[in-house]
Amino acid sequence: MRKKIVAGNWKMNLDYQEGVSLFSEIVNMVRDERKGNQIAVICSPFIHLNSLSQLAGGVVKIGAQNCHQNESGAFTGEISAKMLSSVGCEYVIIGHSERRQYFAESDALLAQKTGLALKNNLTPIFCVGETLDERNNGSYYHVLKTQLENGLFNLSADDFAKIVLAYEPVWAIGTGLTATPEQAQDIHAFIRAEIEAKYGANIADNTTILYGGSCNAKNAPELFAQHDIDGGLIGGASLKSRDFVDIIKTFNS
Repeated sequence: MRKKIVAGNWKMNLDYQEGVSLFSEIVNMVRDERKGNQIAVICSPFIHLNSLSQLAGGVVKIGAQNCHQNESGAFTGEISAKMLSSVGCEYVIIGHSERRQYFAESDALLAQKTGLALKNNLTPIFCVGETLDERNNGSYYHVLKTQLENGLFNLSADDFAKIVLAYEPVWAIGTGLTATPEQAQDIHAFIRAEIEAKYGANIADNTTILYGGSCNAKNAPELFAQHDIDGGLIGGASLKSRDFVDIIKTFNS
Protein backbone atom coordinates (compact mmCIF):
# COMPACT_ATOMS: atom_id res chain seq x y z
CA MET A 1 0.00 0.00 0.00
CA ARG A 2 1.40 3.39 -1.02
CA LYS A 3 2.11 5.93 1.70
CA LYS A 4 -0.16 8.97 1.71
CA ILE A 5 1.93 12.08 2.35
CA VAL A 6 1.16 15.78 2.70
CA ALA A 7 4.39 17.79 2.78
CA GLY A 8 4.51 21.51 3.46
CA ASN A 9 7.22 23.60 1.80
CA TRP A 10 7.64 26.87 3.68
CA LYS A 11 10.19 28.10 1.11
CA MET A 12 12.04 31.28 2.26
CA ASN A 13 9.37 32.41 4.70
CA LEU A 14 8.99 32.86 8.48
CA ASP A 15 11.57 34.05 10.96
CA TYR A 16 12.60 31.74 13.78
CA GLN A 17 9.82 32.59 16.23
CA GLU A 18 7.14 32.59 13.52
CA GLY A 19 8.24 29.16 12.34
CA VAL A 20 8.27 27.62 15.81
CA SER A 21 4.85 29.09 16.57
CA LEU A 22 3.28 27.84 13.34
CA PHE A 23 4.81 24.40 13.71
CA SER A 24 3.54 24.08 17.27
CA GLU A 25 0.02 24.84 16.04
CA ILE A 26 0.32 22.27 13.26
CA VAL A 27 1.60 19.54 15.57
CA ASN A 28 -1.25 20.06 18.05
CA MET A 29 -3.88 20.13 15.32
CA VAL A 30 -2.53 17.05 13.53
CA ARG A 31 -2.40 15.17 16.82
CA ASP A 32 -6.05 16.03 17.51
CA GLU A 33 -7.54 15.82 14.02
CA ARG A 34 -5.69 13.26 11.90
CA LYS A 35 -7.72 10.05 11.73
CA GLY A 36 -5.72 7.95 9.29
CA ASN A 37 -2.18 6.81 8.51
CA GLN A 38 -1.31 9.78 6.30
CA ILE A 39 2.12 11.27 6.94
CA ALA A 40 2.51 15.00 7.60
CA VAL A 41 5.86 16.60 6.75
CA ILE A 42 7.09 20.16 7.16
CA CYS A 43 10.06 21.23 5.05
CA SER A 44 11.27 24.41 6.71
CA PRO A 45 14.19 26.80 6.25
CA PHE A 46 17.39 25.53 7.83
CA ILE A 47 17.18 27.86 10.85
CA HIS A 48 14.10 26.03 12.15
CA LEU A 49 15.10 22.41 11.69
CA ASN A 50 16.70 21.58 15.01
CA SER A 51 13.94 23.17 17.08
CA LEU A 52 11.13 21.69 14.99
CA SER A 53 12.66 18.25 15.36
CA GLN A 54 12.47 18.60 19.13
CA LEU A 55 8.83 19.76 18.96
CA ALA A 56 7.63 17.16 16.46
CA GLY A 57 7.00 14.34 18.94
CA GLY A 58 6.64 11.86 16.12
CA VAL A 59 3.42 13.58 15.03
CA VAL A 60 4.90 15.55 12.12
CA LYS A 61 8.02 14.59 10.17
CA ILE A 62 10.77 17.12 9.47
CA GLY A 63 12.26 17.85 6.06
CA ALA A 64 14.70 20.28 4.47
CA GLN A 65 14.30 22.13 1.19
CA ASN A 66 17.70 21.34 -0.28
CA CYS A 67 21.10 19.79 0.36
CA HIS A 68 24.51 19.99 -1.27
CA GLN A 69 25.81 17.40 -3.70
CA ASN A 70 29.06 16.89 -1.75
CA GLU A 71 29.50 15.24 1.62
CA SER A 72 31.51 18.14 3.08
CA GLY A 73 34.11 20.72 2.14
CA ALA A 74 34.78 24.35 1.29
CA PHE A 75 31.29 25.24 0.10
CA THR A 76 30.46 28.39 2.01
CA GLY A 77 26.76 28.87 2.65
CA GLU A 78 25.78 25.29 1.82
CA ILE A 79 24.49 22.42 3.95
CA SER A 80 25.13 18.70 3.67
CA ALA A 81 22.81 15.73 3.86
CA LYS A 82 24.73 14.49 6.90
CA MET A 83 24.10 17.79 8.69
CA LEU A 84 20.38 17.54 7.96
CA SER A 85 20.21 14.00 9.23
CA SER A 86 22.05 14.99 12.42
CA VAL A 87 19.27 17.41 13.44
CA GLY A 88 16.46 14.93 12.91
CA CYS A 89 15.48 15.49 9.30
CA GLU A 90 13.86 12.52 7.61
CA TYR A 91 13.00 14.13 4.26
CA VAL A 92 14.62 16.54 1.83
CA ILE A 93 13.18 18.22 -1.26
CA ILE A 94 15.40 17.74 -4.30
CA GLY A 95 14.93 19.33 -7.70
CA HIS A 96 12.18 21.80 -6.88
CA SER A 97 11.42 23.89 -9.95
CA GLU A 98 12.65 27.02 -8.16
CA ARG A 99 16.02 25.35 -7.61
CA ARG A 100 16.13 24.26 -11.23
CA GLN A 101 15.13 27.72 -12.48
CA TYR A 102 16.93 30.15 -10.16
CA PHE A 103 20.03 28.08 -9.40
CA ALA A 104 20.37 26.22 -12.71
CA GLU A 105 20.37 22.81 -11.05
CA SER A 106 20.77 20.10 -13.67
CA ASP A 107 19.48 16.55 -13.66
CA ALA A 108 23.03 15.27 -13.20
CA LEU A 109 23.52 17.49 -10.14
CA LEU A 110 20.19 16.35 -8.69
CA ALA A 111 21.21 12.73 -9.16
CA GLN A 112 24.29 13.42 -7.00
CA LYS A 113 22.17 15.07 -4.31
CA THR A 114 19.74 12.17 -4.32
CA GLY A 115 22.49 9.64 -3.82
CA LEU A 116 23.91 11.51 -0.83
CA ALA A 117 20.47 12.01 0.68
CA LEU A 118 19.83 8.27 0.55
CA LYS A 119 23.28 7.52 1.95
CA ASN A 120 22.38 9.67 4.97
CA ASN A 121 19.00 8.04 5.54
CA LEU A 122 16.98 10.94 4.15
CA THR A 123 13.95 10.33 1.96
CA PRO A 124 14.22 12.51 -1.16
CA ILE A 125 11.07 14.22 -2.34
CA PHE A 126 12.21 14.44 -5.94
CA CYS A 127 10.39 17.02 -8.06
CA VAL A 128 9.66 16.85 -11.76
CA GLY A 129 7.50 19.09 -13.90
CA GLU A 130 7.08 21.11 -17.06
CA THR A 131 6.91 24.82 -17.82
CA LEU A 132 3.95 26.52 -19.47
CA ASP A 133 5.77 26.60 -22.81
CA GLU A 134 6.51 22.88 -22.57
CA ARG A 135 2.88 22.19 -21.68
CA ASN A 136 1.61 24.27 -24.61
CA ASN A 137 4.02 22.87 -27.21
CA GLY A 138 3.26 19.28 -26.27
CA SER A 139 6.78 18.34 -25.19
CA TYR A 140 5.89 17.76 -21.53
CA TYR A 141 5.93 13.95 -21.66
CA HIS A 142 9.45 14.06 -23.11
CA VAL A 143 10.53 16.61 -20.49
CA LEU A 144 9.25 14.48 -17.62
CA LYS A 145 10.75 11.29 -19.05
CA THR A 146 14.14 13.01 -19.37
CA GLN A 147 14.01 14.34 -15.80
CA LEU A 148 13.23 10.85 -14.49
CA GLU A 149 15.86 9.09 -16.58
CA ASN A 150 18.69 11.52 -15.88
CA GLY A 151 17.83 12.33 -12.28
CA LEU A 152 16.65 9.02 -10.81
CA PHE A 153 16.88 6.03 -13.09
CA ASN A 154 20.56 5.56 -12.28
CA LEU A 155 19.45 4.22 -8.88
CA SER A 156 19.23 0.56 -8.00
CA ALA A 157 15.74 -0.85 -7.54
CA ASP A 158 16.27 -0.98 -3.78
CA ASP A 159 17.27 2.68 -3.62
CA PHE A 160 14.56 3.86 -5.99
CA ALA A 161 11.98 2.21 -3.75
CA LYS A 162 12.92 4.76 -1.06
CA ILE A 163 12.08 7.77 -3.26
CA VAL A 164 9.01 9.98 -3.03
CA LEU A 165 8.18 11.80 -6.26
CA ALA A 166 6.39 15.12 -6.63
CA TYR A 167 4.85 16.29 -9.90
CA GLU A 168 4.78 20.07 -9.96
CA PRO A 169 3.51 21.73 -13.12
CA VAL A 170 5.77 24.78 -13.07
CA TRP A 171 3.02 26.86 -14.64
CA ALA A 172 0.83 26.22 -11.57
CA ILE A 173 3.28 27.21 -8.83
CA GLY A 174 2.48 30.50 -7.17
CA THR A 175 0.26 31.52 -10.07
CA GLY A 176 -3.09 30.47 -8.68
CA LEU A 177 -3.45 28.13 -11.65
CA THR A 178 -3.97 24.46 -10.89
CA ALA A 179 -3.86 21.45 -13.15
CA THR A 180 -7.30 19.92 -13.43
CA PRO A 181 -7.68 16.61 -11.60
CA GLU A 182 -7.74 14.93 -15.01
CA GLN A 183 -4.51 16.64 -16.13
CA ALA A 184 -2.79 15.79 -12.86
CA GLN A 185 -3.95 12.17 -12.96
CA ASP A 186 -2.75 11.81 -16.55
CA ILE A 187 0.77 12.90 -15.60
CA HIS A 188 0.87 10.83 -12.42
CA ALA A 189 -0.19 7.77 -14.39
CA PHE A 190 2.48 8.53 -17.00
CA ILE A 191 5.16 8.80 -14.31
CA ARG A 192 4.04 5.53 -12.74
CA ALA A 193 4.15 3.82 -16.13
CA GLU A 194 7.72 5.04 -16.68
CA ILE A 195 8.71 3.68 -13.27
CA GLU A 196 7.09 0.34 -14.10
CA ALA A 197 8.97 0.15 -17.39
CA LYS A 198 12.25 0.70 -15.55
CA TYR A 199 11.76 -1.08 -12.21
CA GLY A 200 8.71 -3.28 -12.55
CA ALA A 201 5.09 -3.18 -11.43
CA ASN A 202 5.69 -3.82 -7.75
CA ILE A 203 7.96 -0.80 -7.23
CA ALA A 204 5.77 1.38 -9.45
CA ASP A 205 2.64 0.44 -7.52
CA ASN A 206 4.33 1.27 -4.22
CA THR A 207 5.93 4.59 -5.21
CA THR A 208 4.28 7.62 -3.61
CA ILE A 209 3.71 10.43 -6.12
CA LEU A 210 2.60 13.81 -4.80
CA TYR A 211 0.93 16.67 -6.63
CA GLY A 212 2.45 20.12 -6.16
CA GLY A 213 0.97 23.16 -7.83
CA SER A 214 -1.32 25.57 -5.97
CA CYS A 215 -2.92 22.71 -4.05
CA ASN A 216 -5.19 23.97 -1.28
CA ALA A 217 -7.90 22.78 1.09
CA LYS A 218 -10.63 23.38 -1.51
CA ASN A 219 -9.14 21.46 -4.43
CA ALA A 220 -7.27 18.77 -2.46
CA PRO A 221 -10.24 16.36 -2.14
CA GLU A 222 -10.79 16.17 -5.89
CA LEU A 223 -7.07 15.92 -6.64
CA PHE A 224 -6.35 13.32 -3.97
CA ALA A 225 -9.30 11.22 -5.13
CA GLN A 226 -7.42 10.44 -8.34
CA HIS A 227 -6.03 6.91 -8.49
CA ASP A 228 -2.36 7.81 -8.90
CA ILE A 229 -2.17 10.93 -6.69
CA ASP A 230 -0.92 10.04 -3.21
CA GLY A 231 -0.85 13.44 -1.55
CA GLY A 232 0.58 16.87 -2.05
CA LEU A 233 3.65 19.08 -1.87
CA ILE A 234 2.04 22.22 -0.47
CA GLY A 235 3.46 25.72 -0.76
CA GLY A 236 1.45 28.75 0.31
CA ALA A 237 -1.26 26.79 2.11
CA SER A 238 1.34 25.25 4.43
CA LEU A 239 1.95 28.69 5.95
CA LYS A 240 -1.51 28.63 7.52
CA SER A 241 -2.08 25.92 10.11
CA ARG A 242 -5.81 25.56 9.49
CA ASP A 243 -5.43 25.28 5.72
CA PHE A 244 -2.55 22.83 5.93
CA VAL A 245 -4.22 20.55 8.44
CA ASP A 246 -7.45 20.60 6.42
CA ILE A 247 -5.45 19.30 3.45
CA ILE A 248 -4.00 16.53 5.64
CA LYS A 249 -7.52 15.67 6.79
CA THR A 250 -8.52 14.99 3.18
CA PHE A 251 -7.28 11.44 3.80
CA ASN A 252 -9.24 10.97 7.06
CA SER A 253 -12.29 9.35 5.49
